[in-house]
Amino acid sequence: MQLSNHIKSYAQIAARTAPPGVLILMLFDRALRSLETALLGFEYSDPRKRNETIHNNLRRAVDIIRFLNNSLNLQEGGELAQTLRNLYVYFEDRLVKSNFRKHRDGVDEVISHLKPLRDSWAEMLSKQGEEQAKEEEVVAA
Repeated sequence: MQLSNHIKSYAQIAARTAPPGVLILMLFDRALRSLETALLGFEYSDPRKRNETIHNNLRRAVDIIRFLNNSLNLQEGGELAQTLRNLYVYFEDRLVKSNFRKHRDGVDEVISHLKPLRDSWAEMLSKQGEEQAKEEEVVAA
């Protein structure tokens, strides 16, 4: 078994066992990685390689954004969930158009919005972990 197969197996297990908040962070990371790889495709001179790299990676990112959108709970999430829904719909539209036209503007724009969302989510998870650790210390004392 090659190292890449071990990494894929580890990633699959991590995704199946991760708490929901961590899973969302993993999805943000994977979407951003796909978008960055799509941007690399714009640099290729070989038309086939260029189009395949852009198309496949933008499709993957769109699939992830659709999943994030469909996982929103609008009843409990209130205004924030609705705002995220609007953003995800906008992101999907920009990426689909970028893929169709093979223009990178939409990809750059989505990355510029998705990175701060990802970083805010990671910060929220970190603060939750710190609060939970403090609560466990109080209970143990």
